[in-house]
Amino acid sequence: MLQFHPPGIGQQIIETSLGEMVYYVPVGAPWVLPSPDAQPLIFLHNFGGGASAYEWSKVYPAFADTYKVMAPDLIGWGKSAHPVRDYRVEDYLMTLTEFLEKSCGGDRATKVFRPAIVVASSLTGAIALRLAVQRPDLFKSLFLVCPSGFADLGQDAGRRLPLQVIGLPLLDQLIYSLGAMNEVAVRSFLERFLFADPNRVSPEMVAAYLESAKQPNAQYAALAFLRGDLYFDLATYVPQLTTPTTILWGKNAQFINADLGQRVASLNPTYIQAFVTLPNAGVLLPLEQPAIAIGLLEHHLI
Repeated sequence: MLQFHPPGIGQQIIETSLGEMVYYVPVGAPWVLPSPDAQPLIFLHNFGGGASAYEWSKVYPAFADTYKVMAPDLIGWGKSAHPVRDYRVEDYLMTLTEFLEKSCGGDRATKVFRPAIVVASSLTGAIALRLAVQRPDLFKSLFLVCPSGFADLGQDAGRRLPLQVIGLPLLDQLIYSLGAMNEVAVRSFLERFLFADPNRVSPEMVAAYLESAKQPNAQYAALAFLRGDLYFDLATYVPQLTTPTTILWGKNAQFINADLGQRVASLNPTYIQAFVTLPNAGVLLPLEQPAIAIGLLEHHLI
């Protein structure tokens, strides 16, 4: 997956309870590396077949000279470990906690922990918000794109296939193979469901998603998402949030509606300080409109 990231970016590894979590960081030219004690700025990708840290590869380089930028592949995705298991939200709450605790210290001499600014999208954005409620000490702020638990306010927004079909032995594997492991299907899914403008889908994007989807045992995390095993009602947690938060929403985002997102955000006007709806953008805002994502993130960081 490293080949899909910019020059001068390398891979590092943090051990979690579910295996190795690979993350991408600037390691040399053309980047001027910041101090080890620089503010951690962490980019978390969404869920869905072929997802990986590549999602933020057009955005995070803009901050590499100033912040301690890290973009992990979550467990079950990209180049990170793919344990064979029935994934649950608790798996991601646990492994993200471990990642933040281990990655946000300073240099070896000071070992000063710095709460992270976390940038995340879709279901991962909702999980990050839920973790910020559980462990506010880990977070300085949140910058979220279309955060949704996919069952918010009792509305099941994301499931496209009946549970009876997805849960059948072998059939779910066939669904994954047909839908996520060939170039035509990957391009079609990006164009029809994740981008507002299909002309913005590039061959590189298709190749990156296909490469991630073909990793051994990649189907287990993807099918857990598709079955709804990871869904929850984000509205349950939003009122408890005490971390300053900005939310962006692509007006053309499918599965997760901007109006519903705004209703959930309105449950905590004190800490959800901005909700911005962006025209002509889908849920993959970081790939479809990276310049807008960079500009709004810069504003959030002021």
